[in-house]
Amino acid sequence: MKVILTKDVKAQGKKGDVIDVSDGYARNYLFPNGLAEPATSSALNSIKIAREAEARRRKIEHDEAVELCKRLAGLTVTVKIKTGANGKLFGALNTAAVSDALKEMGIELDKKKIVIPEPIKALGHYTIIIKPFAEVQGKLNVNVVALN
Repeated sequence: MKVILTKDVKAQGKKGDVIDVSDGYARNYLFPNGLAEPATSSALNSIKIAREAEARRRKIEHDEAVELCKRLAGLTVTVKIKTGANGKLFGALNTAAVSDALKEMGIELDKKKIVIPEPIKALGHYTIIIKPFAEVQGKLNVNVVALN
């Protein structure tokens, strides 16, 4: 019997997969537990439409991420942070501070999408990595200055 999984099932497949299982397994376990539904032609068609919509959405997100990387490539963000007497930072520069500095410039970028390769613990100019999408990566120049 062909079924469409509505949730991930260990050793069978992921949500949205069309798999072939025995009739008893489908009737006695998958259907009662809400893990699958019968693979009717209308259900298969709706899965196809949903996959196409997901592909279009991912393509749009990818294009927006590439455009964001191009915008940020030549940009330098100034981050003001507390420092000690000799110019060392209290702690290290974090992604939240960079995200907030970008927000002040009118650019929304989640702090989870910013990667600081090694801890920044002193004032100066640095290059950090941004990953707005899975396969898209860009660089951002950061100028760390003392907070007055």
